[in-house]
Amino acid sequence: MIERAVEVLSGRKRILVFTGAGISTESGIPDFRGPQGIWKRFDPADYTYDRYIADPGFRRESWGKRFRSPYLDAFPNDAHHAVTRLWESGHLIGCVTQNVDGLHVASGLAPEALVELHGTANRIHCISCGDEPEFGEIEQRWESGEEDPACHRCNGILKTTIVYFGEDLPMDATRRAWDMAEQADAVLVIGSSLSVYPAAFVPLDVVDRGHPMVIINRGKTDHDFRAAVLIDGTAGEIVPTLVDRLTGSE
Repeated sequence: MIERAVEVLSGRKRILVFTGAGISTESGIPDFRGPQGIWKRFDPADYTYDRYIADPGFRRESWGKRFRSPYLDAFPNDAHHAVTRLWESGHLIGCVTQNVDGLHVASGLAPEALVELHGTANRIHCISCGDEPEFGEIEQRWESGEEDPACHRCNGILKTTIVYFGEDLPMDATRRAWDMAEQADAVLVIGSSLSVYPAAFVPLDVVDRGHPMVIINRGKTDHDFRAAVLIDGTAGEIVPTLVDRLTGSE
């Protein structure tokens, strides 16, 4: 099936890459809906924006989970690095990710090439004044005993930029994602079930405009029937080979 994907994507210079949790599982980060997924251990209904704002205890718990997270030390895998190579080769219009793990950034993908549509766990902002303190500064304050650190500028509530349920997607990221989709001449979906909206509308817009979609994912997605090519397997094995073939690096 890689041969067919190469055939479909060859000659395309404005490929949109759309990534979900499946690209990061080989970095040791669990997906959300799989057998060992995050939502098997936590109730997604608990992770709402309204609860975060209203419940200081929940905020304290959230900061503890963030700064004690074993995933702080995760590294990008071969699939992340392959996406970066695809950008550097001039074949990519950009990468829109649903992931909040920061591994595309860690792989060296240029800021202008990346849209973190659901935010990131590695940036913090004040929901009142918009100030963005350094992650390390807030981590140090938390380690010093501030269980729910407040904004030093306005005393407002601090939060990672991860988009919680009931919270709007960031306007700039949304605009950039749609701009990329409108310019794309193909879309490569990696590790997403295409079941989370409105994010899934971004790759589907490329298909709606008559361009091909290649899906690399373990298991079925909600839009397999719209794909020109389906490859069932792990991103770390398949994506580097595909990129090598597309860029002539093999």
